[in-house]
Amino acid sequence: MSGVICGVRWIAALSLLWALSLGVSSSPSLTAAMPGKPPAKGTPRAPRKKLFSGRVVVLRDALRRRGITAFDEFADQVVLETPTAELIPIVPDWRGRAFFQDPRLRNRRVELVGYRRQGLPYLQVLMVFTFDKRGIRQYTDYWCEICSIPMYEIKPCDCCQAEIDLRFQPRDLPLYLRADPKKTVTAPSKP
Repeated sequence: MSGVICGVRWIAALSLLWALSLGVSSSPSLTAAMPGKPPAKGTPRAPRKKLFSGRVVVLRDALRRRGITAFDEFADQVVLETPTAELIPIVPDWRGRAFFQDPRLRNRRVELVGYRRQGLPYLQVLMVFTFDKRGIRQYTDYWCEICSIPMYEIKPCDCCQAEIDLRFQPRDLPLYLRADPKKTVTAPSKP
């Protein structure tokens, strides 16, 4: 029965995406956010996506290595530590939240596609790439084997409520990042 419900949800979601791609939506907020349409006046443009490299670590540990004592308030905050020793705090939103939840994603070489808004130090993560022991880039997310649904944080499957698995898939960077080396914020660190 849950497979039927999952199928119905997927069909509804795909129908909505198809309608949006055709510009069928009557909602101005949905139509304004569609690719290829300029944003409505007064709507701030999203910053350009860039590549951020380094290792995601717990902030308190990174500060301790620099001789700074921090108390419990920083015990759960994670940051991207770049090869140039910059510490960039990660927003615990729909994609960045996995670094707060899953220690398997920390203390390893990563490349994160995301952006930082002007005047803010925080990194909003859109895509996560980790590297295996051989140095091969892996697109990283979570996966429900039953429903074949990708997810981006640790939780029961949105559809069937089963446990999900951490998934690694060998993959190159998106074309828009490979085409413009100026969008790379830091050079990748060594494995």
